[in-house]
Amino acid sequence: MSLRSLPDFPWDSLAPIKARASSHAGGLIDLSIGTPVDPTPQIIQDALCAAADAPGYPQTHGTPDLREAVAVWFEARRGVRHLDPAGVMPTIGSKELVAWLPTLLDLGPGDVVAFPRVAYPTYDVGARLAGATPLAVDALTSLGPVTSKTAPKLLWLNTPGNPNGKVLGVDHLRKVVEWARRHGVIVASDECYAELDWRDRSVGDWRHEPPTTPSLLDPRVTGGTMDGMLVCYSLSKQSNLAGYRAAFLAGDPALVQRVLEVRKHAGFMVPWPVQRALVAALADPDHVAEIKARYAVRRATLLSAVESFGLRVDDSEAGLYLWATAGEDCWVTLNRLADKGILAAAGAFYGPTGAQHVRIALTGTDAQIADAAGRLAGA
Repeated sequence: MSLRSLPDFPWDSLAPIKARASSHAGGLIDLSIGTPVDPTPQIIQDALCAAADAPGYPQTHGTPDLREAVAVWFEARRGVRHLDPAGVMPTIGSKELVAWLPTLLDLGPGDVVAFPRVAYPTYDVGARLAGATPLAVDALTSLGPVTSKTAPKLLWLNTPGNPNGKVLGVDHLRKVVEWARRHGVIVASDECYAELDWRDRSVGDWRHEPPTTPSLLDPRVTGGTMDGMLVCYSLSKQSNLAGYRAAFLAGDPALVQRVLEVRKHAGFMVPWPVQRALVAALADPDHVAEIKARYAVRRATLLSAVESFGLRVDDSEAGLYLWATAGEDCWVTLNRLADKGILAAAGAFYGPTGAQHVRIALTGTDAQIADAAGRLAGA
């Protein structure tokens, strides 16, 4: 794989629009990247600090109590029973796992890696890094008739989706799993926004109820066996931990072991203090409920303003973004938002299907979101 085959880093192309937005008299409100802006919960900071004395190498596979904590969390929050801790491994954030999973699974030239047509660009990049062929599809039927020899080796799902916040239901996931097993396809589901489910809840109703976004590992989906299935998950969003790079992979123990063997050779180890922080975060639903409540208010405020600005919000059932369109080229919309001092992300970053959408993040402070809403509503 030549580095020349990698696409340009998409956010670099926002520089002229960012400059335009920055010239607004009220200053720039950057809603282009979904990076948390609120403090990391104290209980997690305390766990990190308590583990600061870490002279030895951490375990690549993660400590037994961390892997057990992930299994307990999956049952409590995602309805996934009987997850074998041997099928759990911490990762250095979820983006590195997405980018390197095809390589870690020994895919390469001649292998196809499929992913959603509207998708975070790292799925495509990961295929290219492995020398495999990236393929964007909007449904399994897009692949046409396949055999075990012509089917993709790896199929990525993203639910809730980034950028569009679309949630895949149990029936949909089950059909994907049945198809994949018929053709020997590994399915990996990126579920990093699962806790941020905005369906069927009022703004004030964000307590400790588990989200209703189903996991690929849900027994209603898998039929009770996780063979060929992997889920990657991150605490960056639900716990304000983007700076910790705290995430994990879970699912089929045999697949996790394949990935683990390569990662041990490559030195892909999550630092010991971060592993301790992960354990603390997974055991504490209170901070997650507080963070969700904060985002729920911001979402309601911004949604109303975006619609008053003349944009239609599609999907956006979960996650940290509004997937919005005015039925025009996304760069035209971005420039109109920039005139209000607001920077969003181009839908074209997520594939040609997104060319008329923009992605607006909820990750501003309360004051910034209120300011952005005022600017938009006053259009």
